[in-house]
Amino acid sequence: MGKPAHRPYMVNSVTQLHQLLSLPKPVHPLISVINLKDIKPSGKESLVFNFYSIWQEKNVENKLRYGQNYFDFDEGSMIFLFPGQVVSSGNHKQTEYGWGLVFHPDFISTYPLAKKIKDYGFFSYATNEALHLSDSEEKVLNGILENITNEYRSRIDDFSQDVIVTQIELMLHYCDRFYHRQFLTRKSINYDLLTQLETILTDYFNGDKSNESGLPTVQYLADMLNVSPGYLSDMLRTLTGKSAQHHIHNRLIEKAKELISTTSRSVSEIAYSLGFEQPNSFSKLFKNKTNLSPLEFRKSFN
Repeated sequence: MGKPAHRPYMVNSVTQLHQLLSLPKPVHPLISVINLKDIKPSGKESLVFNFYSIWQEKNVENKLRYGQNYFDFDEGSMIFLFPGQVVSSGNHKQTEYGWGLVFHPDFISTYPLAKKIKDYGFFSYATNEALHLSDSEEKVLNGILENITNEYRSRIDDFSQDVIVTQIELMLHYCDRFYHRQFLTRKSINYDLLTQLETILTDYFNGDKSNESGLPTVQYLADMLNVSPGYLSDMLRTLTGKSAQHHIHNRLIEKAKELISTTSRSVSEIAYSLGFEQPNSFSKLFKNKTNLSPLEFRKSFN
């Protein structure tokens, strides 16, 4: 028998994180800016932060790996963690430069950002899908971080939280823009992923996989490509304007058209062979995509 899996260590508050990293008590109980040079090893193999955190590191030796070891810039890397995400603490090494911005959901709970933050897909990316910054991009984000730091360390008044939340949202807007840039500057690499995706879908529908396992999911494709589902969908939207689910449906309909037009199998048989549990669901999707029912499509070839 192998060693039992270690349970992740739960970190429920910003104050608890400071204690874990041997840092002084935070200035504010719900938000903190951390200098990575100041932290000490936690001694924990894996952690769960029950708050949002954004980390930027500038260290070539200790830089996070991105996809298949491709890098855009040497200036810095960023990762984004949502509450409840399990992360490996790894072996801490002194960094040339780095910071962390951590904030509890309660800090933004009364602001529109509390709902909007779920739209920033990069919070669900894997750590090997880090955002790699150019020098100018790093300066923009460091400027925003400085504004946040100055505000929460200064005298707290009725406007402080509004200003800080506005700055956090501005930072996330810029990160969204920079990720979009990264998708575009890495087009050749991402088109390789797109080619692999198409091959995976072709093999899936041409083999027995759909009959055995049902319809392919975005999670399945992401696992096959060694990326996170959120990263895959955002990458595809940037390159093609279509989501991963849309790509699955397109390939499915292509295969369905082939089976309907070249075989005498019933619509139900085709639906089951493609992974549908209910033929009606297949017919509904087919008509939605082609404006014809499967039988109407078959009749058009007679």
